[in-house]
Amino acid sequence: MSIILFIIILAILIFVHELGHFLVAKAFGIRVDEFGLGFPPKLLSKKIGSTTYTLNAIPFGGFVKIFGEDPHAEEIRPEDRHTSFYYKPKIVQALVLVAGVTFNIIFACLLFIVGFMIGQPATPDTSRYGEIENPRLVITTVLPGSPAQKAGLVAGDAILFVEASGNKKGAQLDTEGNLTAERVTEVITESNGEKITLLYQRAGETPQTAFILPTDTIIPGKKAVGISMDTVGILKLSFPEAVLQGVITTAQLTQATAVGLGHFIWNAVTLKSDFSQVSGPVGVAGVVKEASVLGFVYVLSLTSLISINLAVINLVPFPALDGGRLLFVAIEAVTRRKIPSKFVTWVNASGFILLLVLMAAVTFSDIAKLF
Repeated sequence: MSIILFIIILAILIFVHELGHFLVAKAFGIRVDEFGLGFPPKLLSKKIGSTTYTLNAIPFGGFVKIFGEDPHAEEIRPEDRHTSFYYKPKIVQALVLVAGVTFNIIFACLLFIVGFMIGQPATPDTSRYGEIENPRLVITTVLPGSPAQKAGLVAGDAILFVEASGNKKGAQLDTEGNLTAERVTEVITESNGEKITLLYQRAGETPQTAFILPTDTIIPGKKAVGISMDTVGILKLSFPEAVLQGVITTAQLTQATAVGLGHFIWNAVTLKSDFSQVSGPVGVAGVVKEASVLGFVYVLSLTSLISINLAVINLVPFPALDGGRLLFVAIEAVTRRKIPSKFVTWVNASGFILLLVLMAAVTFSDIAKLF
């Protein structure tokens, strides 16, 4: 079920991205020959006007075939130049290329706005408006292979009570959102190697008990079970407040994503990146599964985050990505000379093949992590 949900989310985000290219191209009188979801082989197709709409077999992608985008691949007759991407002003070309990224950012913002109106998960220290309803101490991450993971805990579980077996020095049963991460950490670190009893509740389920033996291999010299925690509640806003908070959240996450990607690329260039932390479709599908268990609003938030990530990654000046094509347009605008179309085609094809190889490698890594 999580795979199907992931494919649906990916298809929606690709549709939004390609819709941006499509609408802006049409707005400037550029002919669009094909609007495709997925990559060939082709499953379904229908031609409406000058555009053929296709549904393809490989769901991890999509494309818009814009007339004149690759002048080397097709002959452009003089009478058709006014509908050709190649003969449009550089500013128009740039607007068409950046439209997909822009639509992904706008879509993420709209989802955040809807989420805040429904009731968005938020922490007291990040909330700007209103009261946080039903605050609970929630597990935000669980380290792979940790005692917590072996005990069955997952991100999103709410901690209700914790007690060290050896000294019976526990925390008060949390019925009003007053249990803190500091108190739970204190009980774990003072467990003296004894098992701890942890009462937790998963969304939509009755409370369960886990018995966990802390270890000092995670944090040398300190007992730990391999979790991070934060107090999380629901923030529900009026429409004007939701719009403002949605815009702020989108801007902050876009900036944070861009900075993080920049650091990763720099570390990759300097051979310092940890590629084991990179996730592909399989890894993201696992995160989608966790979000679906927590509830609809969590899926909305995750979809927004994926949309922002797709937008930022697409702006990287790498061949076959929108950023790479924007770079070629910028070079032509500065030099006032056309880059040979054969060279552009070769570079973009090479970049596309490299991206497929990287995707295959990351997917293999994701699968290997499952075993």
